[in-house]
Amino acid sequence: MAVRAVRGATQLHADDRDEMVAAVVELVTEVLTRNELTTDQLISVIFTSTSDLTVEFPAAAARTLGIGDVPLLCAQELAVDGALPRVVRLMAHVETPLDRAALQHVYLRGAEVLRQDLAQ
Repeated sequence: MAVRAVRGATQLHADDRDEMVAAVVELVTEVLTRNELTTDQLISVIFTSTSDLTVEFPAAAARTLGIGDVPLLCAQELAVDGALPRVVRLMAHVETPLDRAALQHVYLRGAEVLRQDLAQ
């Protein structure tokens, strides 16, 4: 079994706690589902969010999925002029038999524009 990294991102309409939780839960769930992963295969997840999202930690939102034994880390995304606003990104390190080319990276709620070459 190999260790791989899976990427994803989602965009929120507003800096709202309920929307943060819903969007992060949706993103993590889609990453797991599309890659046929269970939470036991998660090694760690790094979340970043743009500086305009301040109401909740993405990791706290992910914890509502019951992944309390997985190391989660939050960081702030670089503030680049013209960057897409209100975005949460993730990079999940997972154990999987999938080849790197078979991984499905997940971009939701308008974040597809970030990586059109990877979005599925």
